Amino acid sequence: MTVYSMTGYASSQSPPSDASPVALGMEIRSVNSRFLDLSFRLSDELRASEPALREALTKRLKRGKVEVRAWLERSHSTVARVPERAELQRLLDAQNTIQSVLPNAASLSVSSIMQMAGGTEHNNADLPQRVQTMLLAAANGLVEARAQEGSRLSAMITGRTGELRALVKQATPLVPELVELQRQKFLDRWQAALGDANASADESSLQAARDRALSEATAFAIRIDVAEEINRLDAHLDEIDRLMATGGELGKRLDFLIQELHREANTLGSKSSSLMLTRISVDMKVLIEQMREQVQNIE
Repeated sequence: MTVYSMTGYASSQSPPSDASPVALGMEIRSVNSRFLDLSFRLSDELRASEPALREALTKRLKRGKVEVRAWLERSHSTVARVPERAELQRLLDAQNTIQSVLPNAASLSVSSIMQMAGGTEHNNADLPQRVQTMLLAAANGLVEARAQEGSRLSAMITGRTGELRALVKQATPLVPELVELQRQKFLDRWQAALGDANASADESSLQAARDRALSEATAFAIRIDVAEEINRLDAHLDEIDRLMATGGELGKRLDFLIQELHREANTLGSKSSSLMLTRISVDMKVLIEQMREQVQNIE
């Protein structure tokens, strides 16, 4: 399946024809959002189509802040229709009634009469169908644009997981070496201290002290052991790569995995007793933050 971004733009036009001298235009823009948020800016004549437009987009899109703008333009070549006498009389009676109560009310102009009486000869019976056709074209264009952007994001995220794997590979051999080094240092300090303080102590007491020092050194080494964090980093990276290969609606799951990656990298840095591991942790967090920015745009 395809990975979709929530960012995209598409437009569609329906030119006028002899049967319907009305031009239609539509633009759809989308940006990232936690949920699907649709908003419409439609011409008055198109407002009746909003429920159908909303339903069609809801079936196609899962997440994103989507703005739909549609407008209607009448052709300049539209032939003006002269209102019937009965229509003119109805407007005149209405004007006289209003002016009898409001003497200062302005009289109707020719343009306002033409507008109120339906002053142009056009047939908009096919308008809902044209709007639906135009929406289909615009929605297809938006989905295609979001797929193209999603492909770019997918490649970028996969590249970052590769860089993170390289850092994990650098950190892995350091773990047992650091644990053993720290354990030995701890034991050496204890033995030196015991040698100074207990030069005349019996052998059994010295052995007990050494065992206690070894036990405490081992416990400390376990506390600084980051092997578990490294294993979890590997597992999270495997899952991210699997999701990117699978595609579909995966933005929220990726967001969760990014949080988990950051947690493990942060723990790696806080437990580290090595400058090298600390630098690796910092480099990891920089890459993870870059991934977080990109994941925010995935549907």
